Amino acid sequence: MTMTTRVRSVVLAGSALTVAGVLASGCGSLSSGSSAAGSSGSGASTSASSAPAATGSTTAPAATPTTSGPTSGSGAGASPSTSSAGTVAGAPACTTGELKTSIGDGGGGAAGSFYSLIEFTNTSSASCTLYGYPGVSLRNAQLALIGAPATRGVAPESAPSLVTLAPGATASATLKETDYTVYPTSECKPATAAYLLVYPPNQTQSVKLAFTGGTCSNPSVKMLAVSVVVKGTGTS
Repeated sequence: MTMTTRVRSVVLAGSALTVAGVLASGCGSLSSGSSAAGSSGSGASTSASSAPAATGSTTAPAATPTTSGPTSGSGAGASPSTSSAGTVAGAPACTTGELKTSIGDGGGGAAGSFYSLIEFTNTSSASCTLYGYPGVSLRNAQLALIGAPATRGVAPESAPSLVTLAPGATASATLKETDYTVYPTSECKPATAAYLLVYPPNQTQSVKLAFTGGTCSNPSVKMLAVSVVVKGTGTS
């Protein structure tokens, strides 16, 4: 409200003060109502979607990985991997955006299993850290989860340890995938994967990698296992 004339009488001045008081009281009530409403709401929780890998006839990822957020409705087991490192001094955790995530050679396969490396390269200008297990799962062309996400542990394996990555340095986790043809068709329920979805350790943003091959869609058949992240591009 804009005052355009000077108040000329005491009565008018008194009236103006009275109106101002009423307005101030009303605004105060509205402010209190807004605060109460805001404090009573509950924060939204982040629902992450997946984690990721391939099978017997597998081709290495072809395209540059794209970063995507969590996808809802993929099942509790497909959520990002979290591993508490406790209180650690030094460099902060590597975020998904600071890492180039790719698939490397894991040394072939043996006894019905195939091995590859999930590699994380620090593309930022500062050191960062990785600790624990990535979240890994196979996806179809629509990014729906196929089968069960990767379980933790690939022998031989040591306990998780903090890995510090200088700019340009690489760490890796070993991915083990079982040959789906060793299972009866009725048990396996074969399907074809199109992508590997990877969450770097303790991150809620995923990376989608092209990863084509046959696998089992039956979640009771554990096709994938992933190791802890270690420095370099070797097995732990």
